[in-house]
Amino acid sequence: MKNFRKLLALSLVALLAVGVLTGCGGQSNEGNGESEAPEQTQTKGKIGLVISTLNNPFFVTLREGVETKAAELGYELVVLDSQDESSKELSNVEDVLQQGIDVLLINPVDSDAVANAVKLANDKNVPVVTLDRSASDGDVKVHIASDNVAGGKMAGEFIIQQLNGKGKVVQLQGIPGTSAARDRGKGFEEAIKDSDIEVIASQPADFDRQKGLSVMENILQAQPEIDAVFCQNDEMALGALQAIEASEREGILVVGFDATDDAVKAVEEGKLAATIAQMPEVIGSMGVEYAHKIMSGENVPEYVPVDLRLVTK
Repeated sequence: MKNFRKLLALSLVALLAVGVLTGCGGQSNEGNGESEAPEQTQTKGKIGLVISTLNNPFFVTLREGVETKAAELGYELVVLDSQDESSKELSNVEDVLQQGIDVLLINPVDSDAVANAVKLANDKNVPVVTLDRSASDGDVKVHIASDNVAGGKMAGEFIIQQLNGKGKVVQLQGIPGTSAARDRGKGFEEAIKDSDIEVIASQPADFDRQKGLSVMENILQAQPEIDAVFCQNDEMALGALQAIEASEREGILVVGFDATDDAVKAVEEGKLAATIAQMPEVIGSMGVEYAHKIMSGENVPEYVPVDLRLVTK
């Protein structure tokens, strides 16, 4: 019996020792497991960007500005392309709202049509920031854009200077209904109204290079005298330039708007007379900055202008 009790005692000690060692080992392994587990990224919130089109270098750069600043400030970002269709824009807004965004950044396809999308966000109490193009209705916290009227004036004044105040000019307009097209046209017309510049044709080409080419081809056939062309964006300007070069007509100044890489290169090569430089990356970046201000409870202005400049050779 004495030997049995002695063996039992030794067995209990051995079991306790194994338990202690196992416990220590378990704690050590758990600690290693926690240190090796991937860290979960903590974000400050979620921002939705619904952009008119990514088939235009200007808006690609604008998106890049949004992406860079969102990453810098620690926000999750959802980006959807409306492909220049207002109906798709509306469904995109519905989509991002269902994803639980905290702020909606929207670059409208059409200033009037976007009102329905803005009101959807309003109904969900999601603040709205418009970029580059404004919304004609709905509650928008802040609009961030270049002063398009001033840019149109800048283009008009440059053409007046180059033509010594007199000549026949064509205007290629952007998408009808957009604030950018309306305001750039307004500024241009204000600049030339007291000069001897005659606008012999003014037609929409929807901010599109191929349409700029085809519209300009038709105008060249209809108008034997053209001294200059003002295009409300660079894509149309590059299309118009292509049509002019193909027609072998000389001495026609072409002025664009946006200062995309292709346009600036054309200016440097002496093909494009000038372009009005917007800063799409800054517009995008500021969009996120003001979304951050809104989420932080700060007051924001209704409109934030972004500087412009004339780019010539």
